Amino acid sequence: MSSSSDRTPSNPRTTRIFDSLAVLQQEAADAFCAAVEETLENKDRFCVSLSGGSTPKGLYQQLASRDLPWDRIHWFWGDERNVPHDDADSNTKMVREALLQPASVPEQNVHPVEVNVEDPASAAMKYEQTLRGFFPEQPFPAWDLVLLGMGDDAHTASLFPETAALSEDERWFVENWVEKFEGYRYTLSPPAINSGERIWFLISGESKREALKNVWSGERNTDQFPSQLIYPTRWYLTQDVAS
Repeated sequence: MSSSSDRTPSNPRTTRIFDSLAVLQQEAADAFCAAVEETLENKDRFCVSLSGGSTPKGLYQQLASRDLPWDRIHWFWGDERNVPHDDADSNTKMVREALLQPASVPEQNVHPVEVNVEDPASAAMKYEQTLRGFFPEQPFPAWDLVLLGMGDDAHTASLFPETAALSEDERWFVENWVEKFEGYRYTLSPPAINSGERIWFLISGESKREALKNVWSGERNTDQFPSQLIYPTRWYLTQDVAS
């Protein structure tokens, strides 16, 4: 695991900048495959927490064509929308269509959030129990890799500015009321993200530039810039956002 001193935005060893989104996705796919190979030299399984959004979608499409030990990789969700899995906004639907179905990933290795639109609190607790059962006797999930994006408001996963989940330090997975959507999202808590051995941000688009600037060099204000709560091991950025 990288030391805490490595997990700083200013450390150039943690930052990769690419001329295009396609190249970023290609390089991230290569790094994903290398991480799987490295991990499985010493462990029986590779556990990844997935992100929604358009930037990781291209990564998932890349991975679907790779020669990976699919029966030894377990797929979880770092956050989810409070919609059925067949809804166009569902992260589960996106990942299934981009990666899991094309690659014929074994269903027993896929661990989606079982959404309950009417009772998100019970759904969040059920998923937390799923995680705790998969990572027994751990203070927080022992991810081999956490994939994250970042919004133009500096949110990551479904940790949005000025929401209750930002201060959660005991639960692993919670329902999070987001006022601007007038609804709930599901999300890993900050410590349940930071427990990853590898934590990668994948960020593209000029609209994210100001948010990244605030996260990296703005004042410490995690209520306004939730991504400041996360200690990544690597940043994958396109040139338009890094500029």
